[in-house]
Amino acid sequence: MKAWMFHTTHQPFERTDIPEPTAGPGKVVVDVKAAGLCHSDVGILEDEGWLAIMDTPVVPGHETAGVISEVGEGVTDWKVGDKVAVWPMIGPFGYGVNGGWEARAEADAEQLVRIPEGVSFAQAAAATDAGMTSVGALSTGGVKAGQKVGIIGFGGLGQIGARVAHLEGAEIYVAEVNESVWDRAKEAGAVKVAKDISEFKDDELDVIIDYAGFGTTTAAAIETVRREGVVVQVGMGKLEATISTNALILGKVSLIGSNGGSKEDIASVMKWMASGELKPVLTEIDFEEIPEGIKMLQDGTAKGRLVAKVAE
Repeated sequence: MKAWMFHTTHQPFERTDIPEPTAGPGKVVVDVKAAGLCHSDVGILEDEGWLAIMDTPVVPGHETAGVISEVGEGVTDWKVGDKVAVWPMIGPFGYGVNGGWEARAEADAEQLVRIPEGVSFAQAAAATDAGMTSVGALSTGGVKAGQKVGIIGFGGLGQIGARVAHLEGAEIYVAEVNESVWDRAKEAGAVKVAKDISEFKDDELDVIIDYAGFGTTTAAAIETVRREGVVVQVGMGKLEATISTNALILGKVSLIGSNGGSKEDIASVMKWMASGELKPVLTEIDFEEIPEGIKMLQDGTAKGRLVAKVAE
């Protein structure tokens, strides 16, 4: 069956054919309909640090949605024909075990989330990481109604995080270098939009969530958040950052890392999608165009979240 394979950093993904999986005990096989592309998929090509969590060669793709086509021994809560999204934290999916950039993927029954009516496969795929990670970061930061929340990056993750935070009653401030998406940020609920988070220094932000993670963004967040505020680090655009420990210590700032989220976070995102209140911008590409999609992420021309259509 068709698949894209990752071998190691500094080598392109390989388009290949591999044997079809079968459902082992406690597992299912999912006919993949949609699989997302993420900046971390760029990261594994460029930064050897990612290899520590990977078992190569491996099929990437940690944002996956499709239809169950086979059920393994002992699986009682799921059946053939169920539409599901895959929680990627087990495996981890697309890193330690084969992910969704293939026609059929084996998944643990414990990592399945049912796709509600009104949610497309492309939306469900985006919900599994872009959605889960965005909402998980809100939980990590203790975001609640009435708080002033800074969002760094209005891309695949930030657009969801900003919108959900707004829907839950927070006051949103978006920092995004790409001015072409500023209107969308305002439509999502942002009260202010600027190129750099430091422009909100006088707004006394309670929480800043860095969905970009390019080092300088982390440093700026620490120097911008109010005294005793919280900075949540999510984005992994760069795996290292130089920060002012002076600002961190004297400001009594809490810097917290946030990695992924729960199945409940995915379900929450899909609930908002089904209601029509959350409509993240998605760009759908063909399965064979995944390398072109990666290039779009590298050069910053991707619009919203990229999702590959694996099958009809």
